[in-house]
Amino acid sequence: MNRTGRALRYGAAQLLRFALLQARSCAFAAGILIGLALSSLLPPEIPRYDALLGYGIALTALFWLLRLETGREVLAVLGFHVVGLVFELFKVHMGSWAYPEDAWTKIGGVPLYSGFMYAAVGSYVVRAWRLLELEVTGYRTAATAVVAALIYANFLTHHWLPDARLLLAAAMIAVTWGAWVHYTVGAARYRMPLSLSFVLIGFFLWVAENASTLLGAWRYPHQADAWALVHPAKFGAWALLVTVSFVLVASWKPSQAQGPGRNRLVPSHE
Repeated sequence: MNRTGRALRYGAAQLLRFALLQARSCAFAAGILIGLALSSLLPPEIPRYDALLGYGIALTALFWLLRLETGREVLAVLGFHVVGLVFELFKVHMGSWAYPEDAWTKIGGVPLYSGFMYAAVGSYVVRAWRLLELEVTGYRTAATAVVAALIYANFLTHHWLPDARLLLAAAMIAVTWGAWVHYTVGAARYRMPLSLSFVLIGFFLWVAENASTLLGAWRYPHQADAWALVHPAKFGAWALLVTVSFVLVASWKPSQAQGPGRNRLVPSHE
């Protein structure tokens, strides 16, 4: 086999390894989507949202019992659940989307299972960080955290104040300029700009959101009568929201000052 053929074969093998690592990282999220699909088969006498809450709790316990996630990682994921529920309570109150089915476990029109959507994102970030042996270099801890907090706040305040998401997206690119995500696939080490990783994750979350609304997890106003594609602008919204998830996970990751090795942050000294 010539050099070009070997390079193509190696590239295909690496791509497959990367896809498998991503699939393992998405295991919890895939489990939630499977639960959504199966819940559509439940008889009308069983409240779907209540069943999904029990399923989400059982899935979380299973991941912990099988050591797919450590106790510390489970606590981090539960933190995402709480943050997500607060976000849902506000957005449903403002009419951004709705959960039309009845359930015992609904507060303010929001079923408690909905926090598992955000927990799934948190689980992905946590698991990907470990499985791909992530190391982030040139990370501006304080500046990135401040912009991420403003992004989260803008998702709430844009109902009354001008929507600043484009300015905040530009600010996030600026504060993460020069920050790189290093990751391992097989025996090789690669890197990509941190801001690009946000965009890629945001896109796949938008794809997952289309699947979730198709399965009836929730509905946007334009989907009230029949399912329709989630607006592409939501892709950008997810890319921004991922930055909040990343900052939350990064806040309890070891830094360079705590010792050498992977699965850490290397802060920028600029």
